[in-house]
Amino acid sequence: MNERNLVELHRCQAERFGPRPVLRYKRYGVWHDLTWEQYRAEALAAAAALIECGIAPGDRVGMVAENSVDWLIADMAILAAGAVNVPPHAPLTARQILFQLADAEINFLFVSNRIQLDKIRQIRAQLPPLRGLVVFDRTARTEETLSWEAFRQRGRRALPRLAEELAHREAALGPDDLATIMYTSGTTGNPKGVMLTHGNLLSNVRALVARSGQQPGDVVLSWLPYTHIYARTVDHYSTLASGVLLCLAESADTLVQDLADMQPTHMASVPRFYEKILTWVADPDPQVVGQRLRELFGPRVNWLSSGGAPLPYPVARTYADAGVLVLQGYGLTETSPVISFNAKDAYKLETVGRPLPGVEVKIAADGEVLTRGPHVMKGYWKNPQATAEAIRDGWFYTGDLGELDSDGFLKITGRKKELLVLSNGKKVAPAFIEGLLQADPCIDQAVVCGEGRNYLTALIVPNWTNVRAALAEARGTGELSEIESTTSPAVMELLQGRIQAALADVSSAEQVRKFLIVPQPFSVAADELTVSLKLRRNVILAKYAQQIEALYRDTI
Repeated sequence: MNERNLVELHRCQAERFGPRPVLRYKRYGVWHDLTWEQYRAEALAAAAALIECGIAPGDRVGMVAENSVDWLIADMAILAAGAVNVPPHAPLTARQILFQLADAEINFLFVSNRIQLDKIRQIRAQLPPLRGLVVFDRTARTEETLSWEAFRQRGRRALPRLAEELAHREAALGPDDLATIMYTSGTTGNPKGVMLTHGNLLSNVRALVARSGQQPGDVVLSWLPYTHIYARTVDHYSTLASGVLLCLAESADTLVQDLADMQPTHMASVPRFYEKILTWVADPDPQVVGQRLRELFGPRVNWLSSGGAPLPYPVARTYADAGVLVLQGYGLTETSPVISFNAKDAYKLETVGRPLPGVEVKIAADGEVLTRGPHVMKGYWKNPQATAEAIRDGWFYTGDLGELDSDGFLKITGRKKELLVLSNGKKVAPAFIEGLLQADPCIDQAVVCGEGRNYLTALIVPNWTNVRAALAEARGTGELSEIESTTSPAVMELLQGRIQAALADVSSAEQVRKFLIVPQPFSVAADELTVSLKLRRNVILAKYAQQIEALYRDTI
């Protein structure tokens, strides 16, 4: 892999694999294949259309859309035109999308459907002048938009005339040129635009391919949003580099059926997915759990990957014991994203693996994980102060706390800014405690509190299905509504026992003394989770401030 940019990588792979399928996607209930040569032709046609619309190298092009084959084609087209892809997360509100598109000063915009188009209509007057607005769904086209098919048809007509210009733009793209601006989901304040270059992404892809050992005969099922750098690199660009068939799940709701249809060798996901699957296949007999997991993921699965948040060790252990290996990795948007990743032939489940080839990692005196290498972002868009704070002497300060063991495996122990300091001076990493709690099948989500207090408390979102089953088995308790369950003595007693069992091996300072039952899961829609499903602690703690305060009253 000696390519200087992602466009050259796409071209070289299309020339190499030609008529072989590269993308598999479902439309109108039927699976379709797109070959490498078709993929390349469609991307070039859309790139030519962008040039026809006046897009110059370095211009920013927005894309407000869910995962689809059109998303991938449009992404490669933006890059082939020498432009920069700015993709806000599709579920965001119009106001949130406006901040990102306006901050990046986009020149052109792709949207997926009428829902996304309606958001853009709300904010159109506040956006810089657009040279075009294309909608993928032909039924959503209006007078103010171009249809995706008409747009590409325009590009096909212009392509013979613009072929030399496209070749020139590809050749002019160097490793330092921007490929994308991706806005961090941000647990506080406005998100920052992370500038990732072609060199950043290619370096991460090369290292990932070397570590993963994926081969062109493998099959990857992809469902995480490409608006998050995890899926963008691990699913999209890495499969380009390895020549792997990329299958697009129809939606998160159809994932189990998509697994059955595609029987992939690999799939990337987030811990919450693996936890929910364990809840779904739960059984007192571990052999039954193992059989259900193997049947669900299919006979061809080689290994699965986990990222985006900490994977609790008990969850990883359960999968491994079932013969379904889940390899954990670690990274941030600012690092393209992967810093470290376990390998099938060298892994430790309790760690996030060894640093990738070419990636340096060291632990600062205060325990913070620092990293240096070609994977580190160019900086934050229009924010030199934040860039200078994040990158010092070539090292990127991750904000995470970690340890490197004697074999070079990295273990993340917490988030520096989220470290709780109790009134007795003891320091507690809440994410570690939350991971232990959420490994219990009766606990869906947990938020640990205690800054400046003399003990820990927690907000607990139960898994109501398993809670009811456990109560029915233990006490013969009848059905409980979710609201009634939050004050039920039986539920409180059950969860108290589960919490004590989950934290049996931690120190006294890390024990949760009291807890509050939250009836509904924390969500992105309620602004309680980031788009990568990390807890927005400040939002959650503010929302439940009075109830948390009550947990500390009348205590000796």
